[in-house]
Amino acid sequence: MKRIFRTILWSALAVVLLSDVSAWAQVNPLLQGAMSLKKLDDGLYFIEYKGDDGFAGLIENGGGRSAGELSGYVTGFLSKGMSNPQASNPQPADYGCSALTVRTPEGSVMMGRNFDFNSATGIVLHTVPEQGYETYTTFNLDFLGFGEGWLPEGITNQFMALSALFFALDGINEKGLAVADLMAGDDTQTHQNSGKPSLTTTSAICYLLKNAATVDEALDLLRGIDMHSDIGAAHHYAISDAWGRSVVVEYVDNKMEVIESAAVTNHYLCESKLNVGLIEGDRRYDYLCGRIEATGGVMDKLQLTQAVAAVSQPEQEGRFLGTAWTLIMDLSNPSVTYYSRRHFDKPFHFAFEHQGR
Repeated sequence: MKRIFRTILWSALAVVLLSDVSAWAQVNPLLQGAMSLKKLDDGLYFIEYKGDDGFAGLIENGGGRSAGELSGYVTGFLSKGMSNPQASNPQPADYGCSALTVRTPEGSVMMGRNFDFNSATGIVLHTVPEQGYETYTTFNLDFLGFGEGWLPEGITNQFMALSALFFALDGINEKGLAVADLMAGDDTQTHQNSGKPSLTTTSAICYLLKNAATVDEALDLLRGIDMHSDIGAAHHYAISDAWGRSVVVEYVDNKMEVIESAAVTNHYLCESKLNVGLIEGDRRYDYLCGRIEATGGVMDKLQLTQAVAAVSQPEQEGRFLGTAWTLIMDLSNPSVTYYSRRHFDKPFHFAFEHQGR
């Protein structure tokens, strides 16, 4: 995998050297993006991309039913057609995750989210696309299979990290729509095959954030694609918007189910599979629901951060990283604050360039 993606950089440079000014115009945003990468904290990096992000072309191309299928398009886009390899799919692993949406005393809407996994190299991607909404998304680069101990450092690896343009585990857009992927509690995969464009769990998040401003719009987009599970397991989405609507989207027997809920962890909430995946002794969901009841769902940013921090998970030596990153997203005044690996004394705050356009 690492060798395959390394060819992307040299292919792109070859386009510049052997072609004309128009080729440079295509490649320049990729090189500028790669050079923007910086390390924020242990296990968390930041990169910025402005220009054609290739996602509209992916949808026009029919999408992809797996990470392996998608990688062919991704590497073709990053290499400008000079490389088109296939990639392996990431495998299931230990996981966690939690999300909570509340209103502030001033009436704004905020969403907090923990991403818990057994290993993670997180990358925050700020995208200002030619088509669609400006976004901040996060992805676990370990899923791309570049090799054990791989870090997005050095120009070649920084260029490879731009693969995250097509995959996300959570994020927010300039309109205040927030989406987070959480494991749903079993290994039942979703594979819809109706002939619509296909996307995987993580690529669909990018699609939603680029094209939807509200929960209703996001749900309409999900109904217009065929969903395919990443990493051989069941997933559900927490989706919230600036108007205060919060839903959890689950898939049962390849059919989408929508549950109105401000809190979610790692078991099903829909009636047909209620509490499937709930592990005895896991009180995270009960705690979040208890905080909603105790506060009436009204918390300021500090209170929300404290609530999400209370259900973050510590590292288990040699087995489980715990909480890899935490987001606190302001949906009414779109912005996001990141914390890496439970370092709640080290916030990284990002605002939007085109808020409200």
